[in-house]
Amino acid sequence: MSLASHLDELQRKHGDIEREIDNAMNHPSVDDLEIVNLKRRKLALKDEIEKLRATTH
Repeated sequence: MSLASHLDELQRKHGDIEREIDNAMNHPSVDDLEIVNLKRRKLALKDEIEKLRATTH
């Protein structure tokens, strides 16, 4: 997998998690811990994206 395609995939996953968070926050039955875990996953993906971008510049 090329670096560009890997970055695209990470960005897609980041967007997917963002949508999951939005959906979860709109449903009061969703556990707050689940939202926290989604936010952590999103942040981890963002960190990985930034590290990969830093290595290409």
